[in-house]
Amino acid sequence: MTGIRLTAPAPGWSIDADVVVVGSGVAGLTTALRCAAAGLATVVVTKARLDDGSTRWAQGGIAAALGEGDTPEQHLDDTLVAGAGLCDEAAVRTLVTEGPDAVRRLIGTGAHFDTTESGDIALTREGGHHRRRIAHAGGDATGAEISRALVEAVREAALHTVENALVLDLLTDAEGRTAGVTLHVMGEGQHDGVGAVHAPAVVLATGGMGQVFSATTNPAVSTGDGVALGLRAGAEVSDLEFVQFHPTVLFLGAGSEGQQPLVSEAVRGEGAHLVDASGTRFMLGQHELAELAPRDIVAKAITRRMELRGTEHMYLDARHFGAEMWEQRFPTILAACRAHGIDPITEPIPVAPAAHYASGGIRTDLRGRTTVPGLYACGEVACTGVHGANRLASNSLLEGLVFAERIAADIVEDRPRAGAAETGDDRAPSPLITPEARSTIQRIMTRGAGVLRSAESLAAAADELEALHDSAALAVEADEPKVAVPGVEAWEATNLLLVSRVLVAAARRREETRGCHWREDRPERDDENWRRHLVVRLTPERQPVLRRTETEAFGPVRPTQAPDCAAAPLTHPADVTEEP
Repeated sequence: MTGIRLTAPAPGWSIDADVVVVGSGVAGLTTALRCAAAGLATVVVTKARLDDGSTRWAQGGIAAALGEGDTPEQHLDDTLVAGAGLCDEAAVRTLVTEGPDAVRRLIGTGAHFDTTESGDIALTREGGHHRRRIAHAGGDATGAEISRALVEAVREAALHTVENALVLDLLTDAEGRTAGVTLHVMGEGQHDGVGAVHAPAVVLATGGMGQVFSATTNPAVSTGDGVALGLRAGAEVSDLEFVQFHPTVLFLGAGSEGQQPLVSEAVRGEGAHLVDASGTRFMLGQHELAELAPRDIVAKAITRRMELRGTEHMYLDARHFGAEMWEQRFPTILAACRAHGIDPITEPIPVAPAAHYASGGIRTDLRGRTTVPGLYACGEVACTGVHGANRLASNSLLEGLVFAERIAADIVEDRPRAGAAETGDDRAPSPLITPEARSTIQRIMTRGAGVLRSAESLAAAADELEALHDSAALAVEADEPKVAVPGVEAWEATNLLLVSRVLVAAARRREETRGCHWREDRPERDDENWRRHLVVRLTPERQPVLRRTETEAFGPVRPTQAPDCAAAPLTHPADVTEEP
């Protein structure tokens, strides 16, 4: 353990369970349903309502080798190419081989996907895929349909749920094993204020950290809470420098902040073209797949074209679709565009890249286990090794689904037990950041660690973030009146600052361009020195310490707290080296 926790009141209420799942997207709800079906007392904790996670915003679909002529091996090949040499092949093979049946089980849970006239699942293409293997629902509302089906199943199973609850920190027993979480419920339901869920198994499925940047496709709740909790608890994180910027996000004007409307890759999959203001298709000749190249390539091409033309956006032209196709295949995107005064049927859509998906996160093995015994991670908060340096389109829902089932199977098989959570908490509380700092952090990260990065921009970002970090500590020491008061906004800002500092530290260390990490001062991919993973942990002094794996293999995920950790299987065997 690091000995670090958020500054918060002591828990005033508690719940006992076998498993607590934090998050209500596809990863969290699938895990919870499987655990409950096996007879485990399961509690679901979610930051907003059950259906308010990132899953509901997924437009394009879920990738799996379901079509005629497609195979898991072909899906594996496309994933490895998109991951730019850093995917863990064992993790990817697990994903693509178990994926088709996992999707069928999701259908059995009640999810309805679009079908062809013959009744088969309708499949489309997205960037990086050489075959049509993206199953979708409601045209462009796949995530919403999956969320609906899973939420209904959770309610039918009468699972214990705690909504409007921000998770704070991990509880542990005297041996350092997971014993539950502390959380703050925001004034609704049967609980209020800070409380605790006592459980020997904790599954983090808290989603991503898109709110680190000013413009993102992520909902407001995506403030990196799970990664921050994991770091404070002593878990290792990996590949945090690889943040995927979605190439085609609806451009709402210079300075637009917060969640931005996504224009799904599936629009390009159905034949839309990227053009500049003169109507020139600039992706031709850039990649064999043109507009359907992997996302990092398309995002870079758009950014380069914007710089060349001196503009703040490019255009996505799908006027040739016609009204009927827009209304039937992409009704959600059509409505979003029209809500902002743009009609895709008659005019091109202004688009620009925005922060979308974190390929890195808390390191796990193939059963979702982290380096802290009893703590699991699944979905975007986790780093399984599947995505490498850049996520292949529509692999995220599949990853959440497949690894959720694996986590549930491991918990059911292990039936973990923990001692009582330690109540005499002598961990030093982490100084809180004032809520006003949130927008400052976002501007620092957008300017210094966005699509375009350099040693100079990252150094400036690191200095500014450390100044915020140091000023909070000094304010506490001096007992100044500007010290942040414990509360949701201060906790979120503190989490954002922590994950930002770790992300920038990793981005500074990786001196190359690979996948969605683009260093202007290091424009080439350097396999000899950097076909490696960066692994980060937090010291008790709240400083990130980085080490680099010696090969591209993901490396072992060894429990570090349990006395019997040597007996844990190493599902990602590789040696690692401590970096100075």
